[in-house]
Amino acid sequence: MKDPIYLKKVTSLQEDTDREYCRTKPDREEENEKGDGKKKEKLLDVGFFQLFRFATWKDTLMMVVGGLCALVHGAASPLMLLVYGMMTNTFVAYELEVQELADPNKTCINNTITWINGSIFEIAENTTVFCGVDIEAQMTMFAYYYVGIGLGVLIVSYFQIALWVSAAARQIQRIRKTYFRKVMRMEIGWFDCNSVGELNTRISDDINKINNAIADQVSIFIERISTFIFGFMVGFIGGWKLTLVVIAVSPLIGLAAGLMAMAVARLTGRELQAYAKAGSVADEVLSSIRTVAAFGGEDKEVERYDKNLIEAQNWGVKKGTIIGVFQGYLWCIIFLCYALAFWYGSKLVIETKELSPGTLIQVFFGVLMAAMNLGQASPCLEAFASGRAAAKTIFDTIDREPEIDCFSEKGHKLDKVTGDIEFHNVTFNYPSRPDVKILDSLSMLIRAGETTAFVGPSGSGKSTTVQLFQRFYNPKEGMLTLDGHDIRSLNIQWLRSLIGIVEQEPVLFATTIADNIRYGRPGVTMDDIIQATKEANAYNFIMDLPQRFDTLVGEGGGQMSGGQKQRIAIARALIRNPRILLLDMATSALDNESEAIVQEALDKARMGRTTITIAHRLSTIRNADVIIGFEHGRAVESGTHNDLLEKKGVYFTLVTLQNQGNDMPSPDNETIEEEILQSFSRGSYESGLSLCNSLFLLKCPSYSIFPQQSKEEAEERVEPAPVARILKYNKSEWPYMLLGSIGAAINGSVNPIYAILFSQILGTFSIRDLDEQRAQINGICILFCAVAVTSFFSQFLQGYAFGKSGELLTRRLRKVGFQAMLKQEVGWFDDPRNSPGALTTRLATDASMVQGATGSQIGMIVNSLTNIGASFIIAFSFSWKLSLVVVCFLPLIGLSGVFQAKMLTGFANEDKKAMEAAGQVSSEALANIRTIAGLCKESTFVETYEQQLEAPYKSAKKKANIYGICFAFAQCVIFMAYAASFRYGGYLVSSERLHYLVVFRVISAIVISGTALGKASSFTPDYAKAKIAAAQFFKLLDRVPKISMSQIDGEKWDDFKGELEFINCKFTYPTRPDIQVLNGLLVSVKPGQTLAFVGCSGCGKSTSVQLLERFYDPDEGRVLIDGRPSHTVNVPFLRAQIGIVSQEPVLFDCSIAENIQYAYLHDFVMTLSVLDIPVLSLTQKYETPVGAQGSQLSRGQKQRIAIARAIVRNPKILLLDEATSALDTESEKTVQAALDEARRGRTCIVIAHRLSTIQTADIIAVMSQGAVIERGTHEELMAKRAAYYKLVTTGAPIS
Repeated sequence: MKDPIYLKKVTSLQEDTDREYCRTKPDREEENEKGDGKKKEKLLDVGFFQLFRFATWKDTLMMVVGGLCALVHGAASPLMLLVYGMMTNTFVAYELEVQELADPNKTCINNTITWINGSIFEIAENTTVFCGVDIEAQMTMFAYYYVGIGLGVLIVSYFQIALWVSAAARQIQRIRKTYFRKVMRMEIGWFDCNSVGELNTRISDDINKINNAIADQVSIFIERISTFIFGFMVGFIGGWKLTLVVIAVSPLIGLAAGLMAMAVARLTGRELQAYAKAGSVADEVLSSIRTVAAFGGEDKEVERYDKNLIEAQNWGVKKGTIIGVFQGYLWCIIFLCYALAFWYGSKLVIETKELSPGTLIQVFFGVLMAAMNLGQASPCLEAFASGRAAAKTIFDTIDREPEIDCFSEKGHKLDKVTGDIEFHNVTFNYPSRPDVKILDSLSMLIRAGETTAFVGPSGSGKSTTVQLFQRFYNPKEGMLTLDGHDIRSLNIQWLRSLIGIVEQEPVLFATTIADNIRYGRPGVTMDDIIQATKEANAYNFIMDLPQRFDTLVGEGGGQMSGGQKQRIAIARALIRNPRILLLDMATSALDNESEAIVQEALDKARMGRTTITIAHRLSTIRNADVIIGFEHGRAVESGTHNDLLEKKGVYFTLVTLQNQGNDMPSPDNETIEEEILQSFSRGSYESGLSLCNSLFLLKCPSYSIFPQQSKEEAEERVEPAPVARILKYNKSEWPYMLLGSIGAAINGSVNPIYAILFSQILGTFSIRDLDEQRAQINGICILFCAVAVTSFFSQFLQGYAFGKSGELLTRRLRKVGFQAMLKQEVGWFDDPRNSPGALTTRLATDASMVQGATGSQIGMIVNSLTNIGASFIIAFSFSWKLSLVVVCFLPLIGLSGVFQAKMLTGFANEDKKAMEAAGQVSSEALANIRTIAGLCKESTFVETYEQQLEAPYKSAKKKANIYGICFAFAQCVIFMAYAASFRYGGYLVSSERLHYLVVFRVISAIVISGTALGKASSFTPDYAKAKIAAAQFFKLLDRVPKISMSQIDGEKWDDFKGELEFINCKFTYPTRPDIQVLNGLLVSVKPGQTLAFVGCSGCGKSTSVQLLERFYDPDEGRVLIDGRPSHTVNVPFLRAQIGIVSQEPVLFDCSIAENIQYAYLHDFVMTLSVLDIPVLSLTQKYETPVGAQGSQLSRGQKQRIAIARAIVRNPKILLLDEATSALDTESEKTVQAALDEARRGRTCIVIAHRLSTIQTADIIAVMSQGAVIERGTHEELMAKRAAYYKLVTTGAPIS
């Protein structure tokens, strides 16, 4: 029989390698990327025992006791072998006695067989034959032994797991708290060098890796090593010769197990890397879906995605093949090893009589068990290694002393602050860019109670001075003083509490408006808040919101427009009642109306305070007491507005540049755009949106309308998909699947065959005739060799065939899924459930989960079924009574397998969920660290984070007990099963004359099938998940888009003129159904005319463009194109006629040429004029890669490439949505000229905030609240002296 323990070890080895490679995919991938050399260095730094540096004496005690328990547990299996060996001897002796006593002339006297005539019966070598074995009593005794061992195991294995897991939970809790607290204490310069994303992963993943390295893995490692040692001891005590023979072969087994684990890990890493490329393509495409749709690039993108999938597919197939080869090799070696050991062992039993049959078994399995356990200990080492690597970064941070410690109590607090600030020869560079000098011996004085304005070109160090004064950084040389005291000598928290700051990009936290304002100063009343909002001109818009002060502002303030966020931030600064007010472009994100009012609020707020203002719009700082001009990190001039104009220096140049060519003072929009864009790309879920400015209020999905629970419900309601449909996608691979199933069936029957051969060998020991005995043993050994070879091929077949079919299916599903996503209308992407991140994850995980329901899964099922079927047939045909007794234990053995699988998967998910809340706190805190530091709110976030950690900690402690109980149960079931079945077997042998070989055969066959059953059932959770994943997938495939993208639906015509008409269009965004964006829009353009939309943010200018592109259809009214209603026109045809340049152009991660060609395949030299400067000055010309989202180019260069991309299509309609907003004055002129050229003979719609750019338009339509309030040419409208005139002359509001 195949010893069940041993078998259990083999199958669990299999599970461990599977589990292992599942658990450490990310670590492996990281390690591969980092290269092996680094890996070695990295691991040397944190010693294994240093991982436990956060353990208290109580934790240490728990771990020591747990370790001892593991040691004892490890000795249980070898101990059981001793019992097993004695039992075998008893059976053999009994059988021999029965055979002798079958002769009626023999009888048993005084435990010796004698002839009836009284002379003692002797066999060949003049030895007597022992008799009088009381088989039942013996078996009862053995049963007690088994039960005793089983109970011992139950107790120690519970403590082994529970103590280690709970000790680890306590330490991890401490590490998390210490780490987060330390990170929050770091100076800002440290955050410049560590990205927020990286810190978040460290908090979640790296600490989990440490957890893996110090929890149950350690105890399991101790247990396995202890089994290894005791196994060898049992072997050597029993018979050293056989032990040495088996030892000689066993490294081959260990080697195979180790190599397989490594190969699988490495290949999985490769496969993930290859998929990561495809994933990044998908992410890029989905985040800029509007650009893809506008330029009709859907098919091109699907191809690009599929190209990257092929590589991942090939790695996957390789992985399947290699697993097959190694599995085959492993089983082949194991069976050959059996053949050798039994052949040599039987020699020792029969010829030299060094061993008894029992010791033969004891030695053989002892050594085998030792070897297997050594092999299984290696995955634990891997967990330790990745834990140590992860601990390196964590502990380095924990041990680092911050240069500027915001929690420190040190430093003076001045009794009276007047507010004189002086810079003495300050030199500074940012820690992340040590070679760029930002401030160069800057000296200046800011007097108390005065308003000082800083002006100068971007990058001249204006904002840096403000950050130095907040003590985010220390100057490299020189010093800053407040009222004559070096600020390094002052208490940080106190210093920051004097300062109110309003930044160019205000950061709000994901809570209510009132709470955001409360962050300014602890313990303020509601009246104070209302007062502050009134001063900041925020009160009115807050009272208009449905929930007023309790309105949630969304993640990063994403639910508020730029102006609203800015005013809340101003209220937050004012509520502090600061001595010193820092305004860093505070009004840049506002439209004219709000700017005027906020400016007034700020003027009020500045009274009697020292104020520093930084502005690009010079109109806002004319009345400052002192204006300081910056250039190259120095203060080059200072004085009032008029003084500086006379000096004709930096200030003069800036003023003339801003007024040049405008017959009205136009605010410098460049900065607004930047603000809006940056706050947009950070704040909301759709950073790639191109047409965002006027949609500010509208675009971000409102979570107040989409309550969180609807998201959950939608996820829950998915019906699992029928398997038949999943298989349909796999049907072209049926030959592979058939081959794989045949292989699996052969593999399944190997174990039952093994049970027959094994029991047969035991049976041979009771044959009297030695020649007969030898012949049988040799025959059985040859059969073992045959089984070995067969199983090598069948394992390989199963691995390869299912690997191949599964990977093909995954790739097909991913491609089909991606295609289906790109077919959806743009409105679908606005739903937060379909954010680019969520969709990319869905492509990555759902497709590979579906593979879980087919492919290797089918192999597992076929394998298990044949295994169970064959075992049952064997068992019941030999002895149905014994079979029934053993079968009673099957559910328990099976259950224990399920339990263990469940434990590992179930807990992982719970942990993730529990950590999510804490993760949100930490990521919000780290992303907005500057704001938090400025408000001195670090400790608040640390407290919140620690509260959020309580829940996961409690669940981890509960988990320790549950996991312990299940583990203990699973470990002891097998001992109990043995006790009962062998006891009953003994009864059958004595009372029903059953041959003992049948007892071994039945028990081993059924126990084997039990482990197979456990293995099959441990895959059920995967299977259920696969069905649900598939259902979500099919739901996506079956969804009919509201706006069909197909090439055939809708009409096309040849002489496309480009005449456009909007007739009473009404529209609301699907995600914000309560806000009317367009309200009866009525406007028309004749072919070749230019129509300009002007109006304040949120009045629906860009929305009208989106209706024209058919991203959305109007709720009421019609859009006519050449007199045909837009919803009857073929969408790809319509979009091919339109070229669009948006305010924030989206470029793809490829070369400039490919970006320009994106829209069209014709030659594109004609567009060179537009590109003008950028391309030719770049070294690789058109082949220059633009980087992810165009990051390698400046804003102006991106904008010009986008314009070239639009013109290259030779469109009939040109849509310019603030096309020149991102350019500086110089490039704007060049581009504007190019655009005027491009507009000739085309219908053109322009949206602009800078009125100077649209004076030449044929029609100017002034919009307000979703409707046109006046239209005409520039001259007509100026003559009307209504809204447009006011806008031009005063910059007054138009709503």
